[in-house]
Amino acid sequence: MSTMRILDGGMSRELLRLGAELKQPEWSALALINAPDIVRRVHQEFIAAGSEVITTNSYALVPFHIGEDRFQKEGAALIRLAGRLAREAADSVTDRKVLVAGSLPPIFGSYEPQNFQPSRVQDYLEVLVENLSPFVDIWLGETLSLIAEAEAVRKAVATSGKPFWISFTLADDEAAIRGGEPKLRSEERVEEAASWAVSSGADALLFNCSKPEVMQAAVETAARVFRKMDAHIEIGVYANAFQGEQGEAAANEGLHETRADLNDDAYSRYACSWAEAGATIIGGCCGIGAAHIHRLKKTLLG
Repeated sequence: MSTMRILDGGMSRELLRLGAELKQPEWSALALINAPDIVRRVHQEFIAAGSEVITTNSYALVPFHIGEDRFQKEGAALIRLAGRLAREAADSVTDRKVLVAGSLPPIFGSYEPQNFQPSRVQDYLEVLVENLSPFVDIWLGETLSLIAEAEAVRKAVATSGKPFWISFTLADDEAAIRGGEPKLRSEERVEEAASWAVSSGADALLFNCSKPEVMQAAVETAARVFRKMDAHIEIGVYANAFQGEQGEAAANEGLHETRADLNDDAYSRYACSWAEAGATIIGGCCGIGAAHIHRLKKTLLG
């Protein structure tokens, strides 16, 4: 059995907590432009809380957020800065190894599978991969809503020689919470996504940016597929703390309210259920901060 690994949590609200400004359209990219030292501090606080893998703040470095013109003129430099800040934070740790995951986001918008453009996606992913590559240990395609997005990430990193993880965001409406078959936001089944992960050569399949209530079923489904196919792929979870039903709303079109009931203790109880179901990589997404990660570390690793 794989050793449990602790990820970091959501970047945006930690940036806000430490004094950075967030506004649309730039979102978390604005901190790279105006307050890179705060980005570094967020990484450092997650590491201090127990994170063994931190993720580059490159999620919003796409035209969807910073615009096509700025992406073409400044995108490469901002992506390199995101990679360098995470690498410096990881390398400042002397008592343990901290890995850096290079965030490869959905290029055409979060929760927007209908906007995927296969003819254009590599133009943007190539810029992210080229400029993050010197700094990262792992590739992380995250908050992906459909299998075609994951396949695009696979192609983009195929010659990098580095492991890659794929993380899908799940449908988390009331039907899903009541026990419906776990599906991606594209309505593709988690079973299909897990089968794709086996054929793709992915080193890990994760689920993120969805409510914690829907994660266990997805982990159980993926674990079942992997056993059936005799595949040794790690499973991970990092849920969000969004309040209310997201439906088809974009994941970061504004600062969503977070749940008062999802404190560090409650979140760690969910995490225990994911671990029991087979997850070996656990962290947090939007609204899950350093305090949650600290509790996760204590609960899951002692």
